[in-house]
Amino acid sequence: MNFLAHIYLSGNDEFVKIGNFMADGIRGKQFEKYSPEIQKGILLHRAIDTYTDAHPIFRESTKRLHERYHHYAGVIVDIFYDHFLAKNWSNYSDENLEKYISRFYQSMHTHYNLLSERAQNILPYMEKQNWLLSYQSIDGIHEILSRMDRRTDNKSNMRFASEELQEYYEEFETEFSSFFEDIKSFCASKLNSL
Repeated sequence: MNFLAHIYLSGNDEFVKIGNFMADGIRGKQFEKYSPEIQKGILLHRAIDTYTDAHPIFRESTKRLHERYHHYAGVIVDIFYDHFLAKNWSNYSDENLEKYISRFYQSMHTHYNLLSERAQNILPYMEKQNWLLSYQSIDGIHEILSRMDRRTDNKSNMRFASEELQEYYEEFETEFSSFFEDIKSFCASKLNSL
């Protein structure tokens, strides 16, 4: 799962969303310096990643990409799944996607001082290029994967992965739909236990 799914799966608490959003940059027990709600978001993020990586449907999606992209296959599927969430947003939320994203950005600015340094650095680029909304289109996914590929000095070849997205579009979308029902249930339960 990538940014949009992590934010969505956090429920309605903006501090849980913030924690979930910035969790990748927080190592080990560093999360303990944050407020309980932000900690909850960080721990939820970690649980989502563990659950996702082990899920048979997610693994089925990554199998299609292993030969060409090796250990980047999971990263690519995370992005693909965010595409299907954005594309089918009205199936998962009554709120318009643009409004939802705008509220999230506003929350990030309101609580800017609570963000990790990494999250503070990402926010201007994320907002200016509107990453979360760009997930809706294949062109947007291609651009995101190309930017990620450049960060690996083009060694990951992720810039080509939109080819597989288009070739196996129906398969990926079907897998996403089934997987997302599972992870929504998992997160609802996890949020109650954290």
